[in-house]
Amino acid sequence: MTVSPPVAARVDLRSQPVEDVLEHVEGALHVRLDRQALVRKRRSLGGRTERDTWVRIERRGFERIGPQGWNGTEAAAVLQGVEMPEWYRGVAWREPGEPVMWRADELELLASPSVAKGALVLEDPGLPDTWWAALNASLDALADQQTPRIATPDTVTITQEQVTQTLGEVFPGIADARIERWAPAHADLTWANVVGPEFSIIDWEDWGMAPRGLDAATLWGNALAVPALADRVRQERRADLESRDGRLMALYFLSKIVGPHAHAEDPLLAPARKESERLVAELQL
Repeated sequence: MTVSPPVAARVDLRSQPVEDVLEHVEGALHVRLDRQALVRKRRSLGGRTERDTWVRIERRGFERIGPQGWNGTEAAAVLQGVEMPEWYRGVAWREPGEPVMWRADELELLASPSVAKGALVLEDPGLPDTWWAALNASLDALADQQTPRIATPDTVTITQEQVTQTLGEVFPGIADARIERWAPAHADLTWANVVGPEFSIIDWEDWGMAPRGLDAATLWGNALAVPALADRVRQERRADLESRDGRLMALYFLSKIVGPHAHAEDPLLAPARKESERLVAELQL
């Protein structure tokens, strides 16, 4: 009988006291974090150190940690031809008495900020052609790597069964959701995880093998509120997004927007519904 791991209590690090965590990280990595410039997200923290490096800290429950472990940022350090911050060192520990693991990684401090503060964008960031060229080079290089890791978008391991079930529930017109090609992917390629105008990709904890087109679909889908930007992503990553797998991944992304938990005020909802109709029709040809 398979025993499920205990479920961690939900915690939002944007409001949770974190001073003890910061002190633990400082002692383990021998750094001092700038408290005034601390970036707080729902399940992660980030801060600049006194030696001009960046430390990223994340909390994850046991139920969100699969057999491959939880060292994606460290494992990504071996990737070739992909623009990302250099990884220096890391530390992980269990939260006493809780089914929770913490991890902190010290990384190169980048000159450019994230393109957006959140996953999606509401206005065109005006990225230069050099940025798009670097994006293409990095994603192409990533897809050529070899890894035993399986991607965990939204901290959930992606599988054929999951893709088939998700698409079947939201888009019943898709009779065959079989993925033909799997390749290494970042698995969380939102506008918050790319920086500019000097291109780089950050936050690699969930990378691994995934259906072709997952990254392109994620970046494209989070740009749908800015049609010109979405069109640019589609143009630059045409080979991925116009493949059968890429269309399935686009629908996989859109299912989270147009599915049963759709929000009327979501700026992506109207364009997502339009694009869903187009993609379903194309896949039925």
